[in-house]
Amino acid sequence: MTEETTTTTSTSTRILRGPDQKGWYWGTGRRKTAVARVRVKTGTGAIEVNGKEFADFFVEERDRQNILAVLDKTGLKGKVDVKVNACGGGTTGQCGATILGLGRAVLNFDSTLEAILREHAFLTRDARKVERKKYGQAGARRRFQFSKR
Repeated sequence: MTEETTTTTSTSTRILRGPDQKGWYWGTGRRKTAVARVRVKTGTGAIEVNGKEFADFFVEERDRQNILAVLDKTGLKGKVDVKVNACGGGTTGQCGATILGLGRAVLNFDSTLEAILREHAFLTRDARKVERKKYGQAGARRRFQFSKR
């Protein structure tokens, strides 16, 4: 059974969930069409994404640095184990979703880190999505070439 705590911030009411039966703190992140379900637990600092090693899944150095920045800024690098289940979208979307999910999981893990997470925008949802293609056009905004004759 999980314990729930309600905290009120200036903008909204947030429900902080305790650990599940196995001691994991959960956080869900979304970006474009990607979804990442992130679990955090005290441990040795191992990071696993979709059953693979962290560096094998996120091959871009930029993506790895952005995700590790959450643990660096909060001082949890090497102190917590992280498991990520990412699906949908591409690598950039999954990276963004993982950052948000990790931020939310760390917030559930230790609610005193909320100021640091908010300061570095690790709890901010990027709401941008791909604009849909319209009929009579070549794309979302691109028109077909105009011809006078």
